Formats: sequence, C-alpha cells, structure tokens
Amino acid sequence: AYPEQSVEEIIKGRKALFAKNYSTAKKIQTFASKGEFDKAKSLMIEMSENYKTLIEYFPENSKEGFKTEALPLIWENKKEFNDLMKKSSDDMIKLTSLIEDSEDIKGTLTQMMWSNCKACHSKFRAPH
Repeated sequence: AYPEQSVEEIIKGRKALFAKNYSTAKKIQTFASKGEFDKAKSLMIEMSENYKTLIEYFPENSKEGFKTEALPLIWENKKEFNDLMKKSSDDMIKLTSLIEDSEDIKGTLTQMMWSNCKACHSKFRAPH
C-alpha cells in the first residue's frame, strides 16, 4: 500500500477492498440479471480498479496479524498472485463488453468474475 500506513492499516485496507469487491460482485449479478447493464458495467470498472489497487496491499511486512486470512503462499508466489489480480482486473473490463450480448448471463459472470474469486480463495486464502 503506502509507506506511511501501519501493518494494521494495510491488512484492514486489503480486507475491506476484498469485502467491497464481494459485495460489488453480488450487485453486478443482480443488475445484470435484471438487464440493468449500465449499472452493472460501472461496478465492473470499479472492481477492476480495486484489483489493481490490491496488488499494492501485500508488502512483506503484512504476512501476519490483524486476523489476516492471506496465506504465506501469496508472498512465496508473488508473481502468480499479482498475475491473478491483473487477470481479475482485465476480466472485469472484458465483461463490460460481453455481458449485454451474453445468452447465459449467469454463466458469463461465473466464468469472467466468480471463477477468479474462487481461484484466489482456494489457493491464497485461509479456509474460514
């Protein structure tokens, strides 16, 4: 994150961003299923930006404490984690151009949004 932030602020900040992305993803699903694509697309862009920001929220000194659920694997495989955050960000942008023409909105959201959440959780987050 930012050098002047404490470890506590960094960990709480990343947890808040992930939580925000989850609630945003649920809103996207609701809007898209109702055909409210403009609302869904603006949230997709917001999520994309959050993923880019999250890359900065895993400095070496934030591996433990403050109820972090981040596994050490993040720091051991930093490039893989960062690439997944970039892919998640890119997929959200791709989703903005695909969602309206999708014949299977739920399937498209699963493929382009929820599968990235699952990939990260299953590898980089402690079970909860």
